[in-house]
Amino acid sequence: MKKIEGNIVDVVNKTIHQGSVHIENGVIVQIAKHSTESTDFIIPGFVDAHVHVESSMLIPSEFARLAVCHGSVATISDPHEIGNVLGKEGVEFMVKNGLKTPFKFHFGAPSCVPATVFETAGATIDLDDLEEIFKLPRVNYLAEMMNFPGVLFKDPDVMAKIKLAHDLGKEVDGHAPGLRGEDARKYIAAGITTDHECFTKDEALDKLKYGMKILIREGSAAKNFEALWSLIDEYPEMVMLCSDDKHPNDLAVGHINKLAKRAIDKGCDVFNVLRAASMNPVKHYKMDVGLLQKNDPADFCIVSDLKSFDVKATYIDGELVAENGQTKINSIEEEAVNNFNCSEITRNQIMMEDTGRPVQVIVVEDGQLITEKSVATIAGNNGFLESDVNQDVLKIVVVNRYFDAPPAVSFIKNFGLKQGAIASCVAHDSHNIIAVGTNDKDITESINLIIKSLGGVSLANGEEKKIVPLPVAGIMSALDGYEVANLYEAIDKRSKELGATLTSPFMTLSFCALLVIPKLKLSDKGLFDGESFAFTSAYA
Repeated sequence: MKKIEGNIVDVVNKTIHQGSVHIENGVIVQIAKHSTESTDFIIPGFVDAHVHVESSMLIPSEFARLAVCHGSVATISDPHEIGNVLGKEGVEFMVKNGLKTPFKFHFGAPSCVPATVFETAGATIDLDDLEEIFKLPRVNYLAEMMNFPGVLFKDPDVMAKIKLAHDLGKEVDGHAPGLRGEDARKYIAAGITTDHECFTKDEALDKLKYGMKILIREGSAAKNFEALWSLIDEYPEMVMLCSDDKHPNDLAVGHINKLAKRAIDKGCDVFNVLRAASMNPVKHYKMDVGLLQKNDPADFCIVSDLKSFDVKATYIDGELVAENGQTKINSIEEEAVNNFNCSEITRNQIMMEDTGRPVQVIVVEDGQLITEKSVATIAGNNGFLESDVNQDVLKIVVVNRYFDAPPAVSFIKNFGLKQGAIASCVAHDSHNIIAVGTNDKDITESINLIIKSLGGVSLANGEEKKIVPLPVAGIMSALDGYEVANLYEAIDKRSKELGATLTSPFMTLSFCALLVIPKLKLSDKGLFDGESFAFTSAYA
């Protein structure tokens, strides 16, 4: 029997007392009250209530090695990124790899693969596939229903997926950015219980009044904590914390524990914070995760105090999985699965004719997935349009990775690059290749670096060429997570030295092809207006 002493934080009953946690065969068999010399606090392990593991660029087993160092013991993970690349087989890869670690991944069955018909994905997940995916271990919810028009208009396929989940007793996750009023009510009435896309408090309040639970998201690109943090005390039973997307260098330094600290710094009640960070997702998703109660699985972490949440140790099923910032989970060798079938491109393929008309411009905002629309006039060069660094209006290109097809070309503002180009095969949701740059030569080279490596994130600046290879589905690496984090940190830093002004330029770039979030995005098939939900001309 193991015995862990300290100040025991009972989130369920809202008490803190000195004592010891007694563990046998991975289960808490007794919680004793007595005085102790330990000043540490024992709290339930942190749970990320919504994350795409693939966006860490790590396979699940490597994600786990980094996450446990920050007190995380489990995630609610939507594998629709690899689903869009490899379909049901990709989801099976994630589940099987995750089960090779003590970390408690709880995966969803992807509801929208492909996300839209306006882009090229590598696979489809239909109703029959969902039935098979739900039979896999620890698949316990229908992942984010991005097709909210399909819900509102009762599309038969969409409604059949929701019914399947309900018939199996599974929760259905939402994804409805900006949906308000009667449309929000109808969407929620279909049995969709959560949303992680609120970027204003008013929107969150609108959804809360109809009974929807709100996930406060703070990831590498989308940062909504500042807008929503006050909900933690105002609606303690209805709020959870999530990252959605976490790049490897960010995961290396912190996870949900960082959000807990920020909430305490804002003055939130510690029990409400820990409830949002553990109890609420565990209860909502019926997770096989303990909450520091007798007969629970021994899933908890030890922190030095209830303000900084600096994690000293993490336990899962009574097993010590991290201590003093060092992971105790071993790396697992996995063979790369992939779906990558395009040829290298030429510079001529991304040239855009100067018609004498202004161009439509995607306008990105730091920390947001939603984009704005603008119009710019660009001076032509020998009959063609190129990036205009002085206006910070740069060319953006998307290349189909699944078969050879003409690249889609448009323009984007607010990246800030002054030299070179960056590209990524992490491009939600279909994971084609997306690039932005100051000149056609570097854009072409950055794309070809990824094609040669069958996936990755890259940078090209004249003779300078850098790439972080991601050969697993073209979006992940099976290498040591800290090694990938260091490689990514270096290329991210270099992009900023070349002028990129965004907090996370690669992550922001990866969402510029995400058509289900307005207002203007670029798919491999062309420029897309997310408000009218239709293609639009690159020219104004």
